Amino acid sequence: MKALFTTAGVLLLATGSIAFAQAPATKPTIPQVCTNCHQAKPANVQGYFENVAFKSKSIQLKIDAHTEIVRFDEASLKVVTTEKTGKADMLRDVPKGREARIEFTEKDGVKMATLISFKGVAKLPPEKELKYEQVLTLVEQGKASNTVLIDSRPLPRFQEGTIPGAINLPYPAFDKFVDRLPKDKNQAILFFCQGPTCMMSPNSLRKAEALGYKNVKVYPGGVPEWLEKNVGVLSPAFLQDAWIAKDIPHVLVDVRPASTVARDGFIPGAVNVPVSQIPAALATLPPAKLKAPIMVYDGDGGNAARYSALRIQAAGQNNVNVVTGGFDAWKAGSRKVATGTPAAKIAYAPKPRPGEISIAEFTGLAKATPADVLILDVRNQDEANAGMIKGAKLIPDEELQDRMGEVPKDKRIVAHCSTGVRAEMAYHKLKDKGYKVNFVKADLAIKKDGSFVATTPK
Repeated sequence: MKALFTTAGVLLLATGSIAFAQAPATKPTIPQVCTNCHQAKPANVQGYFENVAFKSKSIQLKIDAHTEIVRFDEASLKVVTTEKTGKADMLRDVPKGREARIEFTEKDGVKMATLISFKGVAKLPPEKELKYEQVLTLVEQGKASNTVLIDSRPLPRFQEGTIPGAINLPYPAFDKFVDRLPKDKNQAILFFCQGPTCMMSPNSLRKAEALGYKNVKVYPGGVPEWLEKNVGVLSPAFLQDAWIAKDIPHVLVDVRPASTVARDGFIPGAVNVPVSQIPAALATLPPAKLKAPIMVYDGDGGNAARYSALRIQAAGQNNVNVVTGGFDAWKAGSRKVATGTPAAKIAYAPKPRPGEISIAEFTGLAKATPADVLILDVRNQDEANAGMIKGAKLIPDEELQDRMGEVPKDKRIVAHCSTGVRAEMAYHKLKDKGYKVNFVKADLAIKKDGSFVATTPK
């Protein structure tokens, strides 16, 4: 038998057979949307800051669907934000979801961060920017403002909800859809995107000006600031395509009278809270920290939906949109109409993170562990000295990369720590190596006798 090794994999030649072993897919080092403005660099990863675990000295970065875990040394890591430069301890105060770039060295497959820098605010001349109050005036004036509002974010983001009156001209496809710009190059244009650090609207401004447009501005706060202070909109088609069809958790509130809903039907998945009951229902909304997507509709996208949405937003919910055209527009699009009695109580359950299992499932597995399951404790030794779940195996997260051979591949691995942060990092490390693995996100208090209490993290 002969063997040929190629860059694409391994080709084995045998009598009457040819077999190909495919090389593993290349992991992204920069989000796809960022490639419109940036290029991937060696020994760098760029994405969205998700977590930091000081006990295992690890940073978790999200790059599209991929999760990157990078180790760090507290004494040598340099942290750079727009406000200041300092050491690793600054990471405790960085909000999750902020764009970050990590420079690293790599040895034996382990990435060690030397610098993490967080994206700063896009720089534009003051005369090129509008503040929220100015944008609010334009929105309230509608067509009378003679200003074209343009959402520069990619279509999937636009579908989730946008500023009222806006059209979508995604910066990544600006040249393809340039015909969406007004024909009159003197007409006012306002670009916006995903907040002060997002470059898509400033870059769209520059492209428009290069085409000869003379009255172009940017709203730096973009959709995030708008939703913190107001409510957005989305069409019935986008409600169907971006939320219902994809089975993405959300709250859909029908504020029409119960008698009307019983007679005409309702949008599938909606909860019926007549507008007169909205003030009382505010106490039943999901915790504001969950940032639950909340959509509100009435019969025709009129005052009842907007009033209700504004009351919900004022109660601390910062992800509220009105369905334009309401139920009438939904039905006019020949979309499915549910009949019967809709839910009367608001409920929202966030979609679990990849690999996450519920506290209830973890508790059952930990109290009566099947033979084909291993409970993996990734806390530090000093934490484990105070108590471990009976039958669990201790491998601290910071040692997992070197001790992977101790983890059996013929069992389902369920990782835990004291909060879920390190357990999730361990999940990604094991998943990358082909293990069948899950983790639990829970505040876990374990006694010396192995008994434990698991609660939802605050």
